[in-house]
Amino acid sequence: MRAISLCLLLLISAMALHAQDKPKGEKQTDTFSNKPLIPEIKQKLLSNIDVIANMQASQRNEFTDGDYTRGRFLMNQFRLEIKGKIHDRVYFRFRDRYTRNTVPQSEDNMSSSTDLAYIQVLASKKVNFTIGKLCADWGGIEFDLNPIDIYQYADIVDNSDNFLLGMGMGWQASENHAFNFQALNSRTRTFKEIYGNIPGITESKFPLAGVANWRGKMFDGKWQTIWSYSVFKEAKSTYMHYIALGNQLNFHRFNLAYDFKLSLEDLDRKTIVSNIVPDVGGVANAAQDVSYLSHWLKLDYKVLDNLNLSFVGFYDVARWKGNPDPNKDSKLRTAWGFIPVVEYFPFRDLNLKFFANYVGRVYRFTDYAKDKLGAKNFNTGVISIGFISPLHVL
Repeated sequence: MRAISLCLLLLISAMALHAQDKPKGEKQTDTFSNKPLIPEIKQKLLSNIDVIANMQASQRNEFTDGDYTRGRFLMNQFRLEIKGKIHDRVYFRFRDRYTRNTVPQSEDNMSSSTDLAYIQVLASKKVNFTIGKLCADWGGIEFDLNPIDIYQYADIVDNSDNFLLGMGMGWQASENHAFNFQALNSRTRTFKEIYGNIPGITESKFPLAGVANWRGKMFDGKWQTIWSYSVFKEAKSTYMHYIALGNQLNFHRFNLAYDFKLSLEDLDRKTIVSNIVPDVGGVANAAQDVSYLSHWLKLDYKVLDNLNLSFVGFYDVARWKGNPDPNKDSKLRTAWGFIPVVEYFPFRDLNLKFFANYVGRVYRFTDYAKDKLGAKNFNTGVISIGFISPLHVL
């Protein structure tokens, strides 16, 4: 007991002497360390990192053939993004969707909700390499826009699997011209999961995809291009060829963008044609030798610094060239889309906009598709008001 009392006395005495030695002005009640919570070396690292909450939310009213079918508040897009520089020559980017199921896919072992998860290494001022889960660098202005700025994609992009694991090389050939080349998995799931068992088709041991992209600027940036060619190996001697030619004209307050897209598919990857064709024997198989054509147009007119009027229109055609019917009409469906939009930006120093729009879709089937395949024409419409913002959290 005496030993314990002696130890306590010595401890109290030492604390008292230490308190007398404290610099003037320092509170004795301060029990926190003088070291910052985040070390200085990590503060510098955080200054090179961005955390962005990409959001699009709205109140939607939905119509089919003119009849009101549903109204609701909906989070259309919520993609959390973290990107930045962790070394003078190493960058990273990660983006995950909170509006999609987090299910690891059988082919690449990545969650279907993860858009991007890659690093980029600068080999020189003009050459870089990327590896990880990438966005297939397809051409087209529509596809290049931030997804939260899209109110409705046209058929080809809307039905594509475009976030794929692989690697790429970028070459900044000049100030106005850049080229990118990618080698990717052609899909995130196995062949059987996507297509089922198709007689005469053998699954590829390495379903590989190649993408080549050119981004150009001409006439002081007034004309910008995003053109690409892609080839995807779906199975043995079975491919998808995709061409996208995106063009944008910029004239101060007026911008015009136009995309031409063509997808030639030995197996129906978009599934639009396959969904029109009735199941054979109760088994749904992918249609063979199909093609999709798309024209996409976007007009923007900035009436005021904080007020933008926009119109998006697109025209999509679906064909089934491999139809075994000798009396076939290869063209099965034509679809139109039209989206008038009013966008209001209330703040000069914050990328936040409120919008009101109408998304109209018209689907028209050929006589062959209606008489032989049982397809029916229909229209849909959506009236929405909401907001869009890539909120910079950090």
